[in-house]
Amino acid sequence: MSSVEVPSYVPGHGLLAGRAAVVTAAAGTGIGGATARRFLEEGAHVVLGDAHARRLAQAVDALAGEFGADRVTGTPCDVTDEHQVAGLLDLAEARHGPLDVLVNNAGLGGTAELADMSDEQWHRVLETTLTGTFRCTRAALRRMRAHGHGGVVVNNASVAGWRAQRGQAHYAAAKAGVMALTRCAALEAADFHVRVNAVAPSLAAHPHLAKVTTPALLEELTAREAFGRAAEPWEVANVVVFLASDYSSYMTGETVSVSSRHP
Repeated sequence: MSSVEVPSYVPGHGLLAGRAAVVTAAAGTGIGGATARRFLEEGAHVVLGDAHARRLAQAVDALAGEFGADRVTGTPCDVTDEHQVAGLLDLAEARHGPLDVLVNNAGLGGTAELADMSDEQWHRVLETTLTGTFRCTRAALRRMRAHGHGGVVVNNASVAGWRAQRGQAHYAAAKAGVMALTRCAALEAADFHVRVNAVAPSLAAHPHLAKVTTPALLEELTAREAFGRAAEPWEVANVVVFLASDYSSYMTGETVSVSSRHP
């Protein structure tokens, strides 16, 4: 296989059959959208949340046409708003019963040198990426504890939580926080048989990426990857499926690097 060849798409194997799952920031072509699709391919019932109502409606319509309206729905959800988070989980439980899986994919980046970074830039990234993950995890754990049937939370971290990069102090701090949150939540959630893990991608290819970075930086980041290419979003989603499935039944508190760039 050449260094830039993308492997064949992996078909579903029913790993999440009958599970009720919520995926945040799931509209569009990135990791969240790929995760929602992979979950459906693995047999789950999925509720999508996203702050972009129009893109969300388009994503739900497309997936419902392919997998059936009984298996996929969605509602606008800004993870910085506790009421919207509650509404997302309420919809999931009303449609599909007790929540089995939550995927915290919502996050926000940006580029700014620390000496020039404003409080607003810092808080905006931390509020969505870290506090949003906390807010959704807290809501899910409360429900999973009350239902008493266990469950899984999978958080989307980043290799930026381990490795330094100029202009990314706010994003790196937020993702490092997601990793620490994952570890601490896992210890507590084990008391009621809930597992909490995270994935840490390095670089996943999707159209939005080009809007938030420069071609030069994108080329530099791609050159650092072992396979000489960015990951396809579904390659990251495959690892999320693994962590959500019974194949990872003894894993909790772990952050899995989906790249060659673990420190």
